[in-house]
Amino acid sequence: METKEYSLRIGGETITAQFDDLANQTNGSVLLSCGDTVVLATAVMSANKREGQDWFPLSVEFEEKFYSVGKILGSRFMRKEGMPSTNAVLNGRMIDRTIRPLFDNSIRNDIQVIVTILSLGKCSPDILAINAASLALGTSNIPWNGPVSAIRITANDSDELAINFNLRNGATQKLDLIACGKDNNLNMLEIKAGQSSNELIARAFQKASEEIEKIQVWQKEIIADRGKEKIIIEKEKLSPEAVALFTEKIEPQMENGIFGDNGKIIIEKLKNDWLEIFKNSFETENPSLALAHYEKTTDDLIHKKALEENTRVDGRKMDEIRALVAKAGKLSPSAHGTGIFYRGGTHVFSALTLGGPKDTLLLNGIENDDGETKRYFHHYNFPPFSTGETGRVGGFNRRMIGHGMLAEKALLPVLPSEEEFPYTIRIVSESMASNGSTSMASSCASTIALMDAGVPIKAPVAGIAMGLMMKDENNYKILTDIQGPEDHYGDMDFKVAGTRAGVTAIQMDVKVNGVPIKILSEALVQAEKARLQILDVIEAEIARPRADLASNAPRIIQMRIKPDQIGEVIGPGGKMIKEIKKQTGAEIDIEDDGRVFLTGLADAVAAAQKTVTEITKEYKVGEKFEGVIIKLFDFGAIVKIGANAEGMVHISEIAPFRIEDINRVLEEGMKVPVIIKELGDRGKIKLSIKAADPKFIKQSYGEETKANPSK
Repeated sequence: METKEYSLRIGGETITAQFDDLANQTNGSVLLSCGDTVVLATAVMSANKREGQDWFPLSVEFEEKFYSVGKILGSRFMRKEGMPSTNAVLNGRMIDRTIRPLFDNSIRNDIQVIVTILSLGKCSPDILAINAASLALGTSNIPWNGPVSAIRITANDSDELAINFNLRNGATQKLDLIACGKDNNLNMLEIKAGQSSNELIARAFQKASEEIEKIQVWQKEIIADRGKEKIIIEKEKLSPEAVALFTEKIEPQMENGIFGDNGKIIIEKLKNDWLEIFKNSFETENPSLALAHYEKTTDDLIHKKALEENTRVDGRKMDEIRALVAKAGKLSPSAHGTGIFYRGGTHVFSALTLGGPKDTLLLNGIENDDGETKRYFHHYNFPPFSTGETGRVGGFNRRMIGHGMLAEKALLPVLPSEEEFPYTIRIVSESMASNGSTSMASSCASTIALMDAGVPIKAPVAGIAMGLMMKDENNYKILTDIQGPEDHYGDMDFKVAGTRAGVTAIQMDVKVNGVPIKILSEALVQAEKARLQILDVIEAEIARPRADLASNAPRIIQMRIKPDQIGEVIGPGGKMIKEIKKQTGAEIDIEDDGRVFLTGLADAVAAAQKTVTEITKEYKVGEKFEGVIIKLFDFGAIVKIGANAEGMVHISEIAPFRIEDINRVLEEGMKVPVIIKELGDRGKIKLSIKAADPKFIKQSYGEETKANPSK
């Protein structure tokens, strides 16, 4: 097997690209490694195009293999890899969003990029995967305007920036930035941040771009050495007669129709009108070419009006937000917290549910430790009615997973710690109507739901989507709060979420080769202005978290016992803990370190807490109790003094005088005062009634034997 390797030292790590004949049926492939992490990227293009199709058929897959971590995972009945983990979906989306803008969208041949993790070490596979996909495409004969490179930049609490290839290290950083780009521009961003400043993020953009260019030089050297000659795909063109018909029938209606109150509707109407006219007039021509001509003309017109006349589709100013509405509670009385947020034609409803520790989400990806869980997770739904359409409901949808994760990242930095608020938190955002950035509207609606539920968040979060119309780096317009047509025809979707103090999450996709950093820095400032306006509206509706949880929300009490007491609470075969649950109705979760979580209605958790406290109580000589006699013997009585504690009262400790017949003064079920006289070996407790109350048993017991025979 012939192999050739190329290595690059960057960020304290060595990245090695290996080319061989392992996957020699592909158009391009590469093994990319960093330490013990190895990924295989392959790129394949079909020989034939899809006739009559009006979209570019690119698919990207990110494959996690259990063998890469030396484990046999899955359920007992399915040990083979099945549905991809959330992390795999998100990594696949990052690759797709990075490489897609660099293809000619007129291509109708199927192109598939698959990245497979063969081995997982400390280096994160996400950065390797993007760079590997670029090398596989770059060295292939598939037409593509790459290469493009990826890097992760993190910042610590002192705002010091560093290159970070290590697995999961970004999770504990103040800033975790994944940036992709080429030619000193960035074309894909994913950011988790702890209320970071615009200045810190802008510095991170600059450092990322500098490091990306180092990887770019390396990739270009490899492609120059190993790259294949690119296939030339001849472009079909719309006939001059069809272009003339479009110019006559449709184009005169576009400017006045598109730029008005119903621009989004008019765009769709004119498109459908044109396709109908075209099909009736040119039966033998490809309708996808007619659609492409309409889309290109619309795109050019929207750009021209923005760049030359400062005009947007709906007539707003470039930095103007659409009408805002925020509502807390009211819609779903059964939910523990709800929020409704409108931004123009985008309407989102978020519902929050609180649960106990048993409700945490078990993570099943290869990058997760055994038994690793999440106590906060956000789900996002985009039903077809939200765009006035019919379609499939439910199932696996990459876009919905990605949007849900973006809202989740945006809110995570403001959530209370598990010690402060030991609840599992699930938020579901439902897109009820969509006309631009439902993911950022989900962040806003979810903030409202959190505060409505009484979750003590550090600060409310709001999000906004920024757009761009760009001719070049000196001729551009940044758009605040992009709606549907500006998202579809614009050059950038730059989503920024955060608090008044700073940014918590960013996600960017582009339709151009990349965006200059100076434009991104300006967009950050413009986004902050919009974010503060949205926060004003949210806080006018609900300024802070409610003082109390909803009446139907579970209560959680957190206690701590000694680890060696866990067995006492659980009991033999779980008998004791099952009995507590049955008697109180509370759920009990015990961690190995002795933390005990009691979940249920207020009365239930209070009763369970009392029982657990009694079971784990460490008794001391001299403590007094009111106990219950559970067994009598000739020589004494067994008295129960706690949920799991009992002791012996010897007959000589019943009264300060001699007792001839114990049954004449005591009986089972009788309540008696006792004091701990002695603690013996193996937990034996010796009790005394006479020391607790010497007058409890009257001396004339022959006449009146039981002084206080209460039960």
